[in-house]
Amino acid sequence: MKKATMLGLVAILMTLMLAACGSNNGSSNTAATNNAGTSEESTAAATNSLEKIKAADKIVIGTEGTYPPFTYHDASGELTGFDVEIAREVAKRLGVEVQFEEAPWDSLLAGIDAGRFDSVFNEVSIRDDRKEKYDFSDPYISSGAVLIVREDNTDIKSLADLKGKKSAQSLTSNLADIARENGAEIVAIEGFQQAIDLLNSNRADATINDNLSFLDLKKQKPDLALKVVAEAEDASQSGGVFAKNQPELVEAVNKALADMHSDGTYATISEKYFGEDVSK
Repeated sequence: MKKATMLGLVAILMTLMLAACGSNNGSSNTAATNNAGTSEESTAAATNSLEKIKAADKIVIGTEGTYPPFTYHDASGELTGFDVEIAREVAKRLGVEVQFEEAPWDSLLAGIDAGRFDSVFNEVSIRDDRKEKYDFSDPYISSGAVLIVREDNTDIKSLADLKGKKSAQSLTSNLADIARENGAEIVAIEGFQQAIDLLNSNRADATINDNLSFLDLKKQKPDLALKVVAEAEDASQSGGVFAKNQPELVEAVNKALADMHSDGTYATISEKYFGEDVSK
């Protein structure tokens, strides 16, 4: 009887222990499941750049700061320019502060790769090769190549008229290619200002260059005796640049840009720097 009683007690104790283990395992599994769910939610939140920006109350934007009139420092040393003002207004409409981080052109997109910037606003042309690696906002500026000559020049009225004429161009640029294709003799330059100087001194007959750069030049020097006589067919469009797969952030920026067009803010900024709407 005593042996049977002891065996019965052992069986009861084992049953109770197994039940307890089962209960603990269930709790552990439930906790693990809950923790996994929380981890997945945290990861999703961490990869949502818009939520991260809102939480930090700040968007970090990469820009050169050395490329007037788009991004540069004024006489007082303050960072300004067309792209800078567009970016500031976008941040305002997102409801956050903006922090600009200046970097050389070659390292701007790498700054997105490294997570240093949430975006780049710096006249970055929207191209298929770049779209493979980055997302872009809707275009906020458009510019094409134009043929510039002296105001007293009556011989050159189109690109075809460059045949046999001297055109001031950077040797390796696509603009030099356009001039060559139209029969021009290339006069080598290092930059836009040098082309203008050659035109003014009659050492070149023409230059093919960026329309927005010319508009800015005319705004700064309205009495400059130069004119645009033709435009190249293809215009380049620029937009804000973002890391891939951030649809919420891109959508929010696109809405801000659209609202700026609707309420006239974009036109005000554009006319300040170029004297016309440069989104078209």
